[in-house]
Amino acid sequence: MRENVGMFQNLAVLGSGLLGASLMQAMKAKGLCQNAYAWSRREETRRNCAAQSWCDGVFDTPAEAAAAADLVVICVPVEHIVPTLKDIARALKPGTIVTDVGSTKQLIVHRAAKLMPEGCHFVGSHPMAGSEKTGLDHASDELFTGRACFVTPLSQTDPEATARVAQLWHELGMSVTQIAPEAHDEIVAHISHLPHLLASVLCDSLASKDTHWLDYAGGGLRDTTRIAAGAPALWKEIVSQNREEILRAMQAFDQHWKRLQEVVETNDMDALEHILANGKSYRDRLS
Repeated sequence: MRENVGMFQNLAVLGSGLLGASLMQAMKAKGLCQNAYAWSRREETRRNCAAQSWCDGVFDTPAEAAAAADLVVICVPVEHIVPTLKDIARALKPGTIVTDVGSTKQLIVHRAAKLMPEGCHFVGSHPMAGSEKTGLDHASDELFTGRACFVTPLSQTDPEATARVAQLWHELGMSVTQIAPEAHDEIVAHISHLPHLLASVLCDSLASKDTHWLDYAGGGLRDTTRIAAGAPALWKEIVSQNREEILRAMQAFDQHWKRLQEVVETNDMDALEHILANGKSYRDRLS
């Protein structure tokens, strides 16, 4: 087993769905932990996880799993992250590092900082490695490779704990950016949350049309609306937690949408081509 700043003895993943199970697989495959333990709310998921070669044990409660670990990663939906941290706080042993994978950060990080017992450290994380597919069955030890990850410490967060969490995601093949939680929420409102809402509202609009139109849809509609297949309950909570930044992103987008409407209404094809060219140029830069 190799020694490095990202190496942990015992990992506890709380929530072994797509991200949690993928994390366990990846850390075991890359030698970043000796043992990988899990907890999930559903008994069926716990049984499924226990049957996997990359899982060294499953616990019935999050506190039991956390007590066995020196790294705890909370992989539950955003509305359950802080309550889960409350459940495990007293069970954490001194020196334990806790992080999460939530796609909102400001509310979670500030509340988490107040819950951590002395000698333990919370460092917020957001690996940009999700999918519209969910569950352990879709997990992969390559899910994080080549993707971006935010690490969002506060000014008072322990620097060594921050470095270890950042190094962990780096060792998993991610491009890591350390940023304030407020700045994170602004960025993802534009590049993640707004696109999801746009895809969803387009589908909502098309749902009011003749159902036979679906028979004529091609790859363009499927590609454009793929992310609308995400779980509505999960996205409701994301919007709730990042509401102010999402509203600002929607207002900024509305200016561009109104400009496009004006261009089409006035039949200004030169302006339309300019908008389309700008859009193509941006899309071409996406890896």
